[in-house]
Amino acid sequence: QGWQAQSSEHLAAVQALGLRRLLLVVTRADLADPAPTLAAARERLAAAGIEPLGEVAVSAVTGQGMDDLRAALDGLVASLPEPDTTAPVRLWADRAFTVGGSGTVVTGTLGAGTLRVGDELELLDEQGHRASVQVRGLHSQDVERAEVGPVSRAAVNLRRVQRDAVGRGAVLLTPGAWESARVVDVAIEPVGDGAADAGDAPPQRVTLHVGTADHEVHCRGLDSGHTRLTVPVALPWRVGDGAILRDPGSRRLWAAVVRDVDPLPLRRRGAARDRGADLAQAQGDPAALRRLRLAGRRVEQVDRLERLGLAVEQPGEEHRIGSLVVDPAAWAAWREALTATLRGHHEAQPLSAGLTPVEVAHAIDLPSEHAADLVPALAEAARLAVEDGRVRDPQAGGLGLAEGGVAQVEAWLREDPFAAPEARDLDGLGLGARELAAAARLGRVLRLPGEVVLLPDGPARAMRVLAGLPQPFTTSQARQALGTTRRVAIPLLEHLDARGWTRRVDAQSREVVR
Repeated sequence: QGWQAQSSEHLAAVQALGLRRLLLVVTRADLADPAPTLAAARERLAAAGIEPLGEVAVSAVTGQGMDDLRAALDGLVASLPEPDTTAPVRLWADRAFTVGGSGTVVTGTLGAGTLRVGDELELLDEQGHRASVQVRGLHSQDVERAEVGPVSRAAVNLRRVQRDAVGRGAVLLTPGAWESARVVDVAIEPVGDGAADAGDAPPQRVTLHVGTADHEVHCRGLDSGHTRLTVPVALPWRVGDGAILRDPGSRRLWAAVVRDVDPLPLRRRGAARDRGADLAQAQGDPAALRRLRLAGRRVEQVDRLERLGLAVEQPGEEHRIGSLVVDPAAWAAWREALTATLRGHHEAQPLSAGLTPVEVAHAIDLPSEHAADLVPALAEAARLAVEDGRVRDPQAGGLGLAEGGVAQVEAWLREDPFAAPEARDLDGLGLGARELAAAARLGRVLRLPGEVVLLPDGPARAMRVLAGLPQPFTTSQARQALGTTRRVAIPLLEHLDARGWTRRVDAQSREVVR
């Protein structure tokens, strides 16, 4: 019969799916000379930019060309990329039925990954509902199998699911391996007859065909050959996925290729135009698309990038911080802002111990959920100190007005190392908790519980005295030897115990650790 309208529709679908490895086969070659039909079909394919891998004329009646067709099909399969047997499973269901005594069976084509009896999978039905299911049995090519690898037709017998819960368009997934979203940005290209006159933009409402699912979706043009699709239900996507957009009214088709999943909202004037230009500039390169995604989000989880097919194989400009990847421009801005924030904080509050990670995140517009991971890394990069859960500039700060009081305490303790000043003495010198904390941080004094203040070398001085006592010794003996009070002796001895310099022998005595 030659080229038919249906042939044009099939060719448009082939173009929309991005298929390039094709065979041209003319059937019923026993009824007429196949050469004119082959020539006409060859012209159609050439106009679509496709060169078939081979041409065969066959007759099912006479058997003409059937061996050549088998050989050509073998060659076609051999030319295909080797499927990834370790990839996560995404099996789109094209049919579901019930087998007596076995339960629900779902059939589909396994393009990558491996299915095994006993596997736990996630079932996402066509309404977007999720359920945990288990593989009870597997068949491929009418043979029962323990596992099925790609590329294969597979019949999957499932536990924990009812037949009416599964229909065409449902999908079986490796749990946690796919990023689901209702909104995706795609590159589009009109295909089929009249594509040159169809323009780049599909209408606002079109039908999306992906896997075995079809959904009515909303299109928002982004310019530069891109559009944003909003689907009624969340679907499992990966950057680079192919799909078809179809206008039911005109039957026009567009090839669609996913460029971003769950993109950020377009809030400002001109954002759609700029977004389309940015996606066009990335040209589908995964590294460029990853950088573009990071530029908007600033921080992304490594495992999420892996689920999207944008994994950081070779660390480049991005900053890898534990399980996070950070946009380099955001990193530089945060680092500069952190340095300036700490400088201003210490100038305003010279006695401060610094800022907590949460305070830092708020001050420099850092995502608070990532503060615990990013703040220490930023502090290290900016050569700032992180002490006792706070970030501070080791070059900034001081004692300010408390300098005279601290110097007086130091003078007292140099004369009598264990005569710690009383609370009233400290108050009289203007030394409260903040001032003493700052002095301790600067290494000027040692603070013990009960606001006992000694010189930093006080413990070492005490050890020299205690080592000369008969061992073991009591608290009273230690107090007398040190010439101090119980208020000072008890926290000092407990401090020495904690450092492992002394140890308790019983409830009344302790000894020096030799």
